[in-house]
Amino acid sequence: MRTLIVSIALLALCPMVFAEEFEDPIQIQAGGEPVAVEAPGFACPTLADVDGDGKRDLVVGQFSQGKMHFFKNTGTDTQPAFAKGDWIKTGDKPALVPDVW
Repeated sequence: MRTLIVSIALLALCPMVFAEEFEDPIQIQAGGEPVAVEAPGFACPTLADVDGDGKRDLVVGQFSQGKMHFFKNTGTDTQPAFAKGDWIKTGDKPALVPDVW
């Protein structure tokens, strides 16, 4: 019983310990505008060097229809700046990840 009480007390303190470690969130900008996703939301962002220039670009997967938005990193990896995005395409149509709503 004592172990349970100590565990609960430690868990109650965790938010106070970790809350100081993070800065306030900011909305990522690309091409001077906030990066947004299509409804219903549920984005899946990742950083990867998509274009082979040695800098990590931003790719944001969309839950709706499985499309992916590409934002070229025009800054550096330590100070990224993202250009206005475009869909990753196959031919002239947005590429789709199958089996997504």
